[in-house]
Amino acid sequence: MALFSCAPRALYTKILVLGSCLTLALLLYTVSLSSSPSFSFSSLRSSFSSSSSWPSWTSSQSKHAVSAASCTPLAYSSGKWMYSPRTNQTALVHPEDALSFAGFAGCASSREFYWHLASDNQGQWDRFPVVDSWKWDLSDTSCSIADDSSEYGFRDLEREKHKRQFVQDLVENGGWLVLGDSITEGHFFSISCLLYPHVVATPDYVKNPYFNRAWPQNLYLNPDSPLVSQLSFPEGFNTTETPLITFRRIDLLLSLEELVELHKQKHSKDDNFGSNFTLFSNEAVWTMSPSQYVSDILLSPLPKGNYANLIVSTAGHWTTTMFSGYANDTDKADVEHHGEGIDGLIDFFGEAMEFWANQVQDTIMNDQTGVVLASGGRARRQAMVRAYLPGHEDCHDHRKPWAEIEPMKWNWYNWGSIWKYNEIFETLLSKPDYPDIHYLSIDRPARLRPDAHATGDCLHIMAGAGVLEGWTEYIWHYATYFTRERRVYSDLMRRQKSRINRS
Repeated sequence: MALFSCAPRALYTKILVLGSCLTLALLLYTVSLSSSPSFSFSSLRSSFSSSSSWPSWTSSQSKHAVSAASCTPLAYSSGKWMYSPRTNQTALVHPEDALSFAGFAGCASSREFYWHLASDNQGQWDRFPVVDSWKWDLSDTSCSIADDSSEYGFRDLEREKHKRQFVQDLVENGGWLVLGDSITEGHFFSISCLLYPHVVATPDYVKNPYFNRAWPQNLYLNPDSPLVSQLSFPEGFNTTETPLITFRRIDLLLSLEELVELHKQKHSKDDNFGSNFTLFSNEAVWTMSPSQYVSDILLSPLPKGNYANLIVSTAGHWTTTMFSGYANDTDKADVEHHGEGIDGLIDFFGEAMEFWANQVQDTIMNDQTGVVLASGGRARRQAMVRAYLPGHEDCHDHRKPWAEIEPMKWNWYNWGSIWKYNEIFETLLSKPDYPDIHYLSIDRPARLRPDAHATGDCLHIMAGAGVLEGWTEYIWHYATYFTRERRVYSDLMRRQKSRINRS
């Protein structure tokens, strides 16, 4: 890996020079293999040219790809909310009206349907249709926009053309494994609306309302979609067995057992953590080990799975009520605790996420199969960490977006410290040790939407307000323009190494 010593530590710098570093590395490696008659740049292009959902980036089009790659997470987050109503209707009359207000034809998922759309409480219907009438405007940013004149740039999934391209990409270039808490579950529900009717969802919560939060939720290609006849399928892909997107409820990214053991290793000599120390309370939590969801799910072979991207987010359950060993207050039994408090927990979060990142990077690096492409090639999988969100205090008193993020008054839960969790993750992943794990600081659009919460609390985000939908659009954009060269280059190196070993 000495070849990649030019990789910088700062994320924004890493993005800017990624293309030049990889190009230089590719040229150097190509020169060293010039004696091999089986290799040429033309064969490289034919091996890795993919479907139209992934731009081929030929020389005549490279300037458009470079322009699209200027839409970094920072550039995307510098946009603003713009009022853009989709209907002349002035009031919500039926709960399902929220679909048309949001620009949805429907939603494939049946999980808490109207709760996700925030139309389950008639007392808050006065928010509609305005709450669903905002678009994240990138016109004053460096982000180029894909339109009728150019396929390159940021794509709006309200457009049927782009919706179909996204489905095509998931089929032909690999799906998404989405992990996180109930905020991420809301993101999954939103994706099921964006891609409807081209996808179907499981499980069916109408037929079986006795759901278990640990159940996997999947989106599959709808066999009745007109897209089916237009797609190329990776060898082994099965429409009814191979998910395009899977959500799993993973609150902490590590299992409880792993966290307890890690804490013992890191803090066995600390005075505050004696033999009677207990890390966790009895608070409900859903989580598992990366050894399960990376090795057994992310890397699962066709037809069981063909995931190209692991997308995660965590911090909401990293509280001193969940990690009660860090609490420094009096509990319900009037017993006083003297833990290290939220700052100590945040330090442990950093240790835990480094442990997590090492496991994920090592597994991706050692994977010898990769994701199967419809073009016949294979590519290295990638992981993305989406910045976590705090909630908004008194959210249901708000009826429009903010222009700037406003400070909190009471710092409920761990909301006032979420930025510290995000900063730890961003700093960690800026290191060159994690070339296949990318941090996406795209939380600002949501931070500006105190009006866009579900009806029952001020943390969960409603589907249709543009926040969750923006996450999907940007993650797809990033996977297309920022990780594709890494995946293609890794696949090339694997193939060339195989040729050398056979010669």
